[in-house]
Amino acid sequence: MGRSELPPAERVRRRLATALGDRASRHLPARYQRLGRVLVLRLPEALRPHFQGIGEAWCTELGVTAVLRRTGQTEGELRIPRLELIAGEESVTEVVEYGIRYRLDARQVMFARGNRTERHRAGTVTRPGEVVADLFAGIGYFALPAAVAGQAARVWAVEKNPIAFRFLLENVALNRVADRVECRRGDNREVELPARSFDRLFLGYLPSAVPWLPRALDLLRPEGGTVHVHLVTGSREGPAAAEAEVVQAAERVGASVVGARSRVVKPYGPGRVHVVVDLRATPPPARRN
Repeated sequence: MGRSELPPAERVRRRLATALGDRASRHLPARYQRLGRVLVLRLPEALRPHFQGIGEAWCTELGVTAVLRRTGQTEGELRIPRLELIAGEESVTEVVEYGIRYRLDARQVMFARGNRTERHRAGTVTRPGEVVADLFAGIGYFALPAAVAGQAARVWAVEKNPIAFRFLLENVALNRVADRVECRRGDNREVELPARSFDRLFLGYLPSAVPWLPRALDLLRPEGGTVHVHLVTGSREGPAAAEAEVVQAAERVGASVVGARSRVVKPYGPGRVHVVVDLRATPPPARRN
């Protein structure tokens, strides 16, 4: 096998073997996450003196413009990734999935490649002419597929993080759906949205979007609709436990559940899985002031 036929990680290891030595080079990762022209790696702290050289080697082998090292899990309500730049200067990149363009700053905005199938599904479940809301819109994770592939008549995209919101606006323009996507910056519990007007809502927040379910149910049309609720549950309990939790939460606030279906999106750390529950329901009785 020629060098050019080797996997990228092996090419990097061979390129750095002399500088690092065989022992250190064995700690180089075989896996990586590519976001357009930006690469995300996991590297042990022991290799810090060599971070720049490692990053530059990956830039050379894969033709990326920047390499980021993951330092921890995405954190906080604003879902800020914990990454450091080890090579290159520009971490703004563009990812294309199923014809949809997502522009983002990989250092400052979360983009989980493991959610790729779920982003695509948002476009396949949305029906032409629907009115849709994405209450944790980020840079347009579900709002864009709903508008572009699903041909929703109107999509309301709500995002609190100011950096993500800036890219949301860019992506709406980039995908030429500004005439059908209404972007609102702020906390989705406080942003004014048209009451009882939505056919479908996406709640893409982890570890659990269940606390926001009452808000979403209040926004459904009187004849009902679908809420896609994301949460994390134990691997042993599986999707059935997540489905039961969502159904019970809906019934507690007076919604009438028509049906529910759950599926695993991806693993989420040891012993846990990311699940989405598709809840079909009619809203609870209107509250009296």
